[in-house]
Amino acid sequence: MAAAEKESMRDTAGRSIRIDDLAAPRLPRALRAANALLAPVARRLFPLDPGSLTAAARRRERAGDFGDASFEEPLRVLCDALAREADLSPVGRLLARELLLGLLATRLRLAALLREHPEIERERVEAPLVVLGLPRTGTTHLHELLAQHPSLRSLPYWESLEPIPARAVRLGAQPDRRRRRCEQALRLQHWVMPLFPALHEMRADAPHEEIQLLAADFRTMLFDASAHVPSYGAWYRSQDQTSAYRFLQRVLQALQWLRGPKRWVLKSPQHLGQLGPLLAVFPDARIVHTHRDPARVVASMCTMLAYGLRMQSRRVDPLAVGRLWGERIAAMLDASLRDRALVPAAQVLDLRFGDFMADEIGAALRVCEFAGLPAHDGVRRRFERYQAAHPRGRHGRVDYRLADFGLDAGAIRARLRAYAMQFGVDSED
Repeated sequence: MAAAEKESMRDTAGRSIRIDDLAAPRLPRALRAANALLAPVARRLFPLDPGSLTAAARRRERAGDFGDASFEEPLRVLCDALAREADLSPVGRLLARELLLGLLATRLRLAALLREHPEIERERVEAPLVVLGLPRTGTTHLHELLAQHPSLRSLPYWESLEPIPARAVRLGAQPDRRRRRCEQALRLQHWVMPLFPALHEMRADAPHEEIQLLAADFRTMLFDASAHVPSYGAWYRSQDQTSAYRFLQRVLQALQWLRGPKRWVLKSPQHLGQLGPLLAVFPDARIVHTHRDPARVVASMCTMLAYGLRMQSRRVDPLAVGRLWGERIAAMLDASLRDRALVPAAQVLDLRFGDFMADEIGAALRVCEFAGLPAHDGVRRRFERYQAAHPRGRHGRVDYRLADFGLDAGAIRARLRAYAMQFGVDSED
């Protein structure tokens, strides 16, 4: 760990952080100036219609085959929602366009790779270990601990953003700068959102969610969580997502072929509402289902989402975030309650937040035993080294308040009483 990072940890560890500008973000002066400068020309310079995006992606990649056409409808729905609902700032339009172009590039690169190497589709994604739970239930720390296991393959953040290298990079004709680009993006994020590490620390090499891979099929809650696009979110949740999970399988197959076939450890809250498609594509998955008082989850998740909107939105309405995501979170938990019977009992392990907090290493070792992975002293030492280097609260502890979003803890718990009773989830008050 760099000396500067250690010093920063000492300065921030344990301090209480109150984010008091959710409704009126205090943005860097240079960002405000850039938005003002670009305002008259942003729509012309950064178009977000599907035709412009696909044409630009083809030009950049010098390729024309996106694979199957299943992405076209979700891309159209997303672009429509971005135009009508997201209220993007000029810089936000630029960021959204670059994000979508990058995802289209992933499709083009994947299609080219599969044409060159059809044997990739014979790769077997075997018994992935899937951490299933809402943000703020311990999923990130558990995922990162499990990723230290020598028998598991995780997805570092830099690889999630650009999973398939360009052909020239694969052939050694050009250097691989994907990690560097990821670090540049993280520096921009930290400049605009300096408190984000206290909400959800992101590092180029840290294990990340496969939700980023699903985004290249344009069917994912990632878009719903990073921009105000409620119509896209409603459409996405109304669709059968099996084809998106088959796309995810193809990307995982390609990554195994490119960097070695290891058993995957995966994690995404999206799977709570998609257990059917997940098991249809990965029938031998081993699932760790995390649980926490939903009132605490809603408060912290809404804070993270509202704070993140400043990256690209002109205005942020915390009350709208609360209305939308209070119900979205409830619907995800309802779906997980409804669909748990789809998971064979031997393939799922429940883990309550309090139990994980009481003994993180012990809980991670129990997960290993459940998944049929070695859990010897060498594995314990790996987990302990990681835990020591990444202590909880090292960037400070955020003061989460439901009142910021017009929500009430009692109402949330009453709405989700059936979920709490089924899984033995206690209130944290």
